[in-house]
Amino acid sequence: MIMPFPRTKQPDRFPAGAPLALLVFVLSLQAFAPFTSAQKLSADEATEIAVEAYLYAYPLVVMDVTRRIGTNCQAADGTKMCAPMNQFAHAPGFPDATFTDVVRPNADTLYSSVWFDVTEEPLVIHVPDSRGRYYLLPMLDLWTDVFASPGKRTTGSAEQTFAIVGPHFDGELPKGMDMVRSPTGMGWMIGRTQANGKADFPSVHAFQAGLKAVPLSAWGEDYTPPRLVPAPKVSSDPPVEQVAKMTAAAFFARFGELTESNPPHANDNPVLARMKRLGLEPGKRFDFAKAPRKVQQGMKNAIPIASKKIKEGLVAGSSSQVVNGWLMMMPPIGTYGTDYLRRAQIAYGGLGANVIEDALYPSAVADAQGNPFDSDKEYVVHFPKGELPPVRAFWSLTMYNDQQAFADNPLNRYAIGDRDQLKMNKDGSLSIYIQRESPGKTKESNWLPAPKSGGFSMNLRLYWPEMAALNGRWKPPKVKPVSAP
Repeated sequence: MIMPFPRTKQPDRFPAGAPLALLVFVLSLQAFAPFTSAQKLSADEATEIAVEAYLYAYPLVVMDVTRRIGTNCQAADGTKMCAPMNQFAHAPGFPDATFTDVVRPNADTLYSSVWFDVTEEPLVIHVPDSRGRYYLLPMLDLWTDVFASPGKRTTGSAEQTFAIVGPHFDGELPKGMDMVRSPTGMGWMIGRTQANGKADFPSVHAFQAGLKAVPLSAWGEDYTPPRLVPAPKVSSDPPVEQVAKMTAAAFFARFGELTESNPPHANDNPVLARMKRLGLEPGKRFDFAKAPRKVQQGMKNAIPIASKKIKEGLVAGSSSQVVNGWLMMMPPIGTYGTDYLRRAQIAYGGLGANVIEDALYPSAVADAQGNPFDSDKEYVVHFPKGELPPVRAFWSLTMYNDQQAFADNPLNRYAIGDRDQLKMNKDGSLSIYIQRESPGKTKESNWLPAPKSGGFSMNLRLYWPEMAALNGRWKPPKVKPVSAP
């Protein structure tokens, strides 16, 4: 294995006969070398840099905690979306109103997930011909940046085989096998395949069954994925909650461990230079107990400050804007450059986010008059002729109760969209009725049931959005109370 930060052999530093006291003195200086620049820091500077370091490291730590949960099972289990490393887990169907493990699930696609580790050898992924069906296989490095997104939009729907290789791989691949280089040794592929309702599940399952993940050394052979003995101490608590409970010592130690095989991006040098002043260097273990007291205190101070920045950044006006009552997340999403705060915010509130070219997710929590949605009221979303969501794949509108889960209803309908048998108005426009009770048999095809009680919110989902949606020329229509003009 090629180490991320190879060390060259150093010449002998101490000639024979050097005084023992001198040797001890020099060795003691070397032991504290990572912290020498920290001696020149003020307490405020130490806290300021530690805040930057926490924001920078946060996505990496959240991803690793998520990985530990999502791979801690004996064999692939699609119902729990869990599989050992380098193995696929395929969701067999949509969640229903009893599902609360994940907030704001979708009823559009079936997931196929694989956590990969390519530090030792590449992982070969075989994708069958989707026969024109829309799918995407976005890959996130351990910093949460999408570095590749094979699928109908980018590579087409024909059969393909590619190998995910690590950042230092310099070997050769079999002829006809494409190379996809991961910036980090570990990462996450979160596949999504279009499913047009339950009747379409068998066709989706057939496509999922054709997705194969095989180590390069076993490619072309009969391969049986190994089974895993689950670790009993891996918590199943939500990852963001686990990270929130970490002490500064535990958090930054985890960061140091992870960077040994998951190196920084090439444009991270400025923040890395800042972090080095605290003794934090990628590829090197960090011992909190040996850090100067002002560094320790700065790191402790940093956690509540940085956590507040992450949470506050998700409100309107900071990372999003309101358009006709819809909350529109602003770029960057999926790839972040050096916007480390934004990257941390998405890791906290929407881990696994796609790039906007693959999907947009406008959300609504209030009507056109700014009043929060109330299931006791009736609403309508009216798309004028020619103003349906502009997409190359498909779109949907999904309902969530006040717990951000699917809303139980007599139709078991949690989303509605262009794959449903919608009835257009005579003028070519479309009206979707949002209410608890049926709007009547003639309108039921366009009914998105509201919860039985309480408030609610909705998400529009635009898969493979057209440029009009990406550049803001198209705007989602206002959600109006039925009594409103």
